[in-house]
Amino acid sequence: MTATTTVQVRFSEVDSMRIVWHGEYVRYFEDGREAFGRAYPGIGYLDIYEAGYTAPIVDLQLHYLRPLELNERATVEVRYLKDEAAKLRFDYIVRREKDGEIAAIGSSVQVFVDGNGDLSLNTPTFYETWKERWLTK
Repeated sequence: MTATTTVQVRFSEVDSMRIVWHGEYVRYFEDGREAFGRAYPGIGYLDIYEAGYTAPIVDLQLHYLRPLELNERATVEVRYLKDEAAKLRFDYIVRREKDGEIAAIGSSVQVFVDGNGDLSLNTPTFYETWKERWLTK
């Protein structure tokens, strides 16, 4: 299961060398997760929040391969990775639109934390419902 979104590099996202500052790629990954949540409703940030949970990132991997520059457009592809545990796992590919070259790749893991701030060791009901809807097709 994948979703794709497009980003355009803004002036505020580049460093003094006019390339995207490394921390902005994390924001691009988040743009991808938001696009995924729109494409597969039920695990978007508001869906998670309305179910009484948050989903903080506990692991983030990011590998830079080629720079993105000011005003350049890139596509962010996010792929959901199925996991039986109570967590969300995604892989990411950021490609330069002009030539299709991969600028960065990465992955993230999010866990579920309930309204009391406690880590959910069991899969929340809303996430089980989402899995039944989207993963059994």
